[in-house]
Amino acid sequence: MSLATIYTRSSAGIQAPLVTVEAHLANGLPSLNIVGLPEAAVKESKDRVRSALINCQFEFPAKRITINLAPADLPKEGGRFDLPIALSILAASRQIPDNELMLYEFLGELSLSGDLRAIKGALPAAIACKTDKRTLCLPNQNEQEASLVSGANIISAPHLLAVCSHLQGQQIIPLTSPSVHSRKTISSTLDFSDVQGQQHAKRALEIAAAGRHSLLMSGPPGTGKSMLASRLPSILPPLNEKEAVETASIYSISQQTIDSGHWLTPPFRSPHHTASSVALVGGGSPPKPGEISLAHHGVLFLDELPEFNRKTLEVLREPIENGKIFISRANHQTEFPANFQLITAMNPCPCGYLGDHSRRCQCSSAQIIRYRNKISGPLLDRMDMYIEVPRIATELLRKNPTSNEERSAIISQRVQQAQTTAIERQGQPNHLLSTPQIAQYCQLCDDDHQLLEQAIDKLGLSHRAYHRILRVARTIADLDKQERIQKGHLTEALSYRRLDKQIG
Repeated sequence: MSLATIYTRSSAGIQAPLVTVEAHLANGLPSLNIVGLPEAAVKESKDRVRSALINCQFEFPAKRITINLAPADLPKEGGRFDLPIALSILAASRQIPDNELMLYEFLGELSLSGDLRAIKGALPAAIACKTDKRTLCLPNQNEQEASLVSGANIISAPHLLAVCSHLQGQQIIPLTSPSVHSRKTISSTLDFSDVQGQQHAKRALEIAAAGRHSLLMSGPPGTGKSMLASRLPSILPPLNEKEAVETASIYSISQQTIDSGHWLTPPFRSPHHTASSVALVGGGSPPKPGEISLAHHGVLFLDELPEFNRKTLEVLREPIENGKIFISRANHQTEFPANFQLITAMNPCPCGYLGDHSRRCQCSSAQIIRYRNKISGPLLDRMDMYIEVPRIATELLRKNPTSNEERSAIISQRVQQAQTTAIERQGQPNHLLSTPQIAQYCQLCDDDHQLLEQAIDKLGLSHRAYHRILRVARTIADLDKQERIQKGHLTEALSYRRLDKQIG
């Protein structure tokens, strides 16, 4: 019976669902038909496969060939199915043995000469292949990426003939060694000691890093807001392996570069203010991840916040709360993770000099209101902390920036210790505390409760802001190595909400 079965993987978000490639050779007029919901690139694979087999000196069967990609209701896209289709035809025509094919999964695009070309989404495929206890065979260009999955059996090949030689037992391809550089974090050249003064802002960023809280910085141009934000990754704890694999999987399906030597470093994304809502949250057909997903387990920095389109900013509201984004299109529905830390910066007015002692503001009250109204109240309500970044004294600029300023390495130790304390206590960073967990771990005495309630009423804050203040206070207590939230921790957390009325 001229029938062969090959296993491969499709791509659906950051998942890699199993696809079974079935090849059947029957008598009749020579033809090659591919069924199973193939998209244009998959349909074109029959011409690439035919040329590759002929140029590799294989016999292309003069039969009626039917290729079925199961399950039939799963859309198939890209050139990743070229290699499994070619191997299924060779196995069905008995040109290669089929006794061990069930132990492998194959991925790869073929050139007309039989060379294997890289595909996107190799990392999710390696994870799924490890779960199903099969060996994954893919192009050489994807070897380093797939080897990030510890415990996965990976072989890579440069050419179709190399894969066939391996299956025939003529020249065995050794398993790929796990990436030896995968436990390193990047040593950033950006350091907090580069920033002169701004101790209040540095303290706020340390708290934000320890609890992964969202932060809005407001201040005149040139006061160091972007400089501070760019140095936030230097004090963030490294990712654990599970978080790193999730983040790398998103980069893999987006065809972004994965630095296997520093993959434990949290990502930092800073899209331009002209970015569209699709660029920010993802979209297209089929849906692709956007900046919020590329910042998963890392930092999303939005500079010049009011310059973003208001509708673009509004799409951030649900992901900030849920840590994921669900994109629905006519023929595709995909969920992407988006557990990011939002850091934003803005000027106090259109000209940027409101409240600045060095220059006089030229904006009218109506212009200032219109400028601030570009950011909606519901989005501002989802921010944990607000700080002002004023202009520093000119004489500070003459000093050596690293002489008296605390280095990122020292701040990072405090941040990591506080975050470790929180995770050991409740299993997650403080920004993810649920309402029952807040009641359990953020208890206040009666006087402190009364102080908090008075502040909420005076500032006109929502119940959401009430819980966010308690989460920030819990982080401050962790940095202070205290089991309970003290009055000083609460008042400091409240001080980061004083701009609520001004900005809103």
